[in-house]
Amino acid sequence: MDFKAPISRRAFATGLGAAGLGAAAAGSVFAPSIVRAQSKTTLKLGHLGNEDNVWHKASLKFAEEVAQRTNGAVEVRVFPNEQLGKETDLIKGIQLGTVDFTITGESLQNWAPSAALLAVPYAIRDLDHLDKVVAGPTGQKIAQNIEEKTQLRPLTYFARGPRNLTSNRPIKSPDDLNGLKMRVPNVPLFVKFWDSLGAKPTPMAFSEVFTALQSNTIEAQENPLALVKSASFFEVQKYLNLTEHVISWIYLVGGAKKLGRLPADQQKAIMDAAKAAQAHERQLFLADEKQLAADLKAKGMEFVTVDKDAFAKKGRDAVIAALDPSIKPLYDEIVAV
Repeated sequence: MDFKAPISRRAFATGLGAAGLGAAAAGSVFAPSIVRAQSKTTLKLGHLGNEDNVWHKASLKFAEEVAQRTNGAVEVRVFPNEQLGKETDLIKGIQLGTVDFTITGESLQNWAPSAALLAVPYAIRDLDHLDKVVAGPTGQKIAQNIEEKTQLRPLTYFARGPRNLTSNRPIKSPDDLNGLKMRVPNVPLFVKFWDSLGAKPTPMAFSEVFTALQSNTIEAQENPLALVKSASFFEVQKYLNLTEHVISWIYLVGGAKKLGRLPADQQKAIMDAAKAAQAHERQLFLADEKQLAADLKAKGMEFVTVDKDAFAKKGRDAVIAALDPSIKPLYDEIVAV
């Protein structure tokens, strides 16, 4: 019968396997050294965009840069199209450690009040102002609040396409909004803003907007150019009024705890990769916005220049009143930059 010698704790401690024990039993005095290969760290990045979205392309650039900067020791796998869950699921997944990165923005206000400032009507004036705010002291305070409250660490940010108003009559000033029935997302701040301008805002699920416009249940809606095109609103709306009432940003975030456990050189590589991804995304974003405008004009939409200062001035009091008092000082800082 076969006899199997018991494996001692010493054998385990020195990494001696079954073959080594067999050699020892045979009288060998040579104990082979064990060389352990460094294991690769695999991290998951889930987001909501499809494969054509600039966020997805930036995510792929991020993954590529991480691999290069860590010599393959860290792999980032990218999952678009809500494959790992919807936005809230991804946020919670990072907090639980089942997901490592995502792209998110004002949805974080459910945990961190300052995240509401990522999308406030006429807080950000233009792209240059956005960069100064987010990269400056005010942006650092917002990012710090988000990490403290959510354990999600902002690694970099991406600009988002401005929200514009589409309608079947040209809107050039707040006076043209009088009684306009329009759809807004279910965001109290947006409802109060448009109400203060004289419109009749109605919260409605995005999936219902096209049919509501088609049936004249509503007369207008507001969204970035990308959604105007993808939802085919050009089929039921004639005018695209360049209100640019919300110029906002969104963060590429990672789990603070998971990142904190990585070696310092890998943490730095990930941060550097995020900066490279940001530069890549900005180029894609600017080209995409230009192409979207050309595509919508080709579809028959007429672009209307509006008096943005008049919109901002008339809606400012409503915006301030709707903000949580705890973030009002940060809003003042943003406007003052």
